[in-house]
Amino acid sequence: MSVGLEAPRTKVVRKRGVNWEKWGWVYMRASGVLLVVLVFGHLFVNLYAGEGVSAIDFGFVAGKWASPFWQWYDLALLWLALIHGANGVRTLINDYSTGRIVQPLLKWALLGSTVILLILGTLVIFTFDPCPPVGPESADLLPSFCSTLP
Repeated sequence: MSVGLEAPRTKVVRKRGVNWEKWGWVYMRASGVLLVVLVFGHLFVNLYAGEGVSAIDFGFVAGKWASPFWQWYDLALLWLALIHGANGVRTLINDYSTGRIVQPLLKWALLGSTVILLILGTLVIFTFDPCPPVGPESADLLPSFCSTLP
């Protein structure tokens, strides 16, 4: 059995609508460039400009996230990296899974987990409170920079 190929320079008729594969490819390239810049900025600030990895603790993160700039910076890093990774896994699902049930199931599971992680990560970044109100019985659990006064 032979496989037929179209003759060279044959006009290919494309379906109407959005070409999602093309835009996925473009997103991977653009987000990859942005991620390189964001990741190296993140590493520079956290490891080189500070006191190194030994200084990264709860207080360091609390101090960084007290600034809206770092909240939005980390949010951009989270969203770009998570969607970039999910798009890569979607490509793997397209390439290596078969079946009319398995492939859509894997894609829906990927979409669901990505959306849940984006929502949870966003909530953590914007609702993080290093000094939550606690009762006197658990005041010793607060970080040292938090005031125990009500």
